Amino acid sequence: MAHEPADRGTTDLEGPCILTEAPRSDTGRLGGRSPLLVVFVTVFIDLLGFGIIIPILPFYAQDFGASELIVGVLFASYSLMQFLFSPLWGRVSDTIGRRPVLLVSLFGTAVSFFIFGLARTLTLLFVGRITAGIFGAVITTAYAYIADVTTPRDRAHGMGIIGAAFGLGFIFGPFIGGVMADAWGYAAPAYFAAALAFANGILALFVFPESYTAEARARDRANGVPRRTLSLIRMWEALRHPAVGTLLLLYFLVTFAFANMEATYALLTEDLFGWGARENGWVFAYIGVVMVIVQGALIRPLSHRFGERWLVVVGTVALIPGLGLLPWSPGPAMLLVVSGIMAFASGINTPSITSLISQGVAEHEQGGMMGMNQSMGSLARVVGPLWGGFTFETIGRSAPYWSAALLMGAAAVLAFRLLRRGQAHG
Repeated sequence: MAHEPADRGTTDLEGPCILTEAPRSDTGRLGGRSPLLVVFVTVFIDLLGFGIIIPILPFYAQDFGASELIVGVLFASYSLMQFLFSPLWGRVSDTIGRRPVLLVSLFGTAVSFFIFGLARTLTLLFVGRITAGIFGAVITTAYAYIADVTTPRDRAHGMGIIGAAFGLGFIFGPFIGGVMADAWGYAAPAYFAAALAFANGILALFVFPESYTAEARARDRANGVPRRTLSLIRMWEALRHPAVGTLLLLYFLVTFAFANMEATYALLTEDLFGWGARENGWVFAYIGVVMVIVQGALIRPLSHRFGERWLVVVGTVALIPGLGLLPWSPGPAMLLVVSGIMAFASGINTPSITSLISQGVAEHEQGGMMGMNQSMGSLARVVGPLWGGFTFETIGRSAPYWSAALLMGAAAVLAFRLLRRGQAHG
């Protein structure tokens, strides 16, 4: 679910342009203050809000008469706005700087959650999710900010801060959303997220310095540094890249399957066990914990021992039962086991694919290809929920999961071909 950073001085097809050097020191401090904590909190709140919504959105929408398909559309509307607005926010941050874009994001996110909490119609729910997607599309601006204020030596640590914010947001968000909704109604967690975003915006006004100064922007314009764009033609060209085209397709398929699950999981557990927002909040937090443990503690020794190509094969194959068996879980214990397999598989798959993409292109292509990887993920998070909601409503509750398992079967064939190709060249 996390975005990957792009290198400086390259072209990112989704996010903001990560440009030439801005004033910085070896500790990631700018102007005598460290903005990394505020960046961390900014991303954490964005993912916390996304996580808060996951277990409550299906039930909230159904209160207004939404069908399973409409629930999928609600999930997709958020990701669609991120897909469309990330390049726009990137161009704006190239023009006026990172700080105002991130400040607007914080206050806009607060407004979106407030609208969501106030919603008394399905239309207002859509307005809230669309607004959240628009203002939540600045994650790559946060990456650009980190790149601006850190040296290459400290860059990995700075980007790790963003990764930690993603993981913690996905753990605590569903838990907070489920518990608060169960105690005080579906609006309560939205108001809580709005208050957090507003408070962080006030804090950022006083402690958040600009990383990409007017002088740096003028210098880059004079040097002809390109701005980032996104087009379907460039996506098609990237898919035809001889080294990483298969990897980009795999990333799309895996993200599609996971987003399909996210949008329908609460509907499934309601049908199976009568679970509500609280129970689903706990399970999503459990999934987040497994993924954080895998990505934070296991992925490095596993990749050193077996290599990323083997991990992609294992992760893709494991997603077949991890997704396909969910609707046939006879009880909560089996559901947790299968969900754990799914979380483990996703936890080793995503970073392994991303690492192989990075290794498969030249240094000057890194930023552009990482941005394209993000774009493929964003597009998958649009169509995945749409497919999940459509098949759940028209075919049945098991359809999103067996269809995702079949898709992972096809993806496994690609993964094995990727492995054989690597062995042939190794």
